[in-house]
Amino acid sequence: MKKIFHILFLAVSASLFSQAKGKVIKIKDGDTVVVLLSDNTEQTLRLAEVDCPESGQAFGKNARQFTSGQVFGKTVTFYKIGNDRYGRSVAGVFYDGDKYLSREIVKAGFGWWYFKASKNTELQKLQDEAKAGKLGLWADKTAVSPWDFRKAKRTGKK
Repeated sequence: MKKIFHILFLAVSASLFSQAKGKVIKIKDGDTVVVLLSDNTEQTLRLAEVDCPESGQAFGKNARQFTSGQVFGKTVTFYKIGNDRYGRSVAGVFYDGDKYLSREIVKAGFGWWYFKASKNTELQKLQDEAKAGKLGLWADKTAVSPWDFRKAKRTGKK
């Protein structure tokens, strides 16, 4: 009985925390990339724990360029943690050995720590440091978070 329990536990653990690899073939925006998997299928990944400016928002293009410079054309390892309301896989993406893409984005000042979906307070500290150093979008004293930008767009407010 114990042996069956252990096998079942390992199978469930492997499916919950499985990693995958793919080559980044497209950068949709600062926090969304498309990877080509080994079976030649594409998978859209929404980066976990970070929210970057929207394409039509100040620093949106800068965030996209930063993400592109970090991972475009590279093989990345990702850990899927769920799906968002648009059907994209939400994932932690790692590259160049142990670099965590969401961390690098926040550290460089091209995205907000998405505290609504993350308990990773290291990202909050990195965001505070980027803000204090006026890095990236923090050079703008009136920087608007993407969630406030989207809300204003929906309600027609500027």
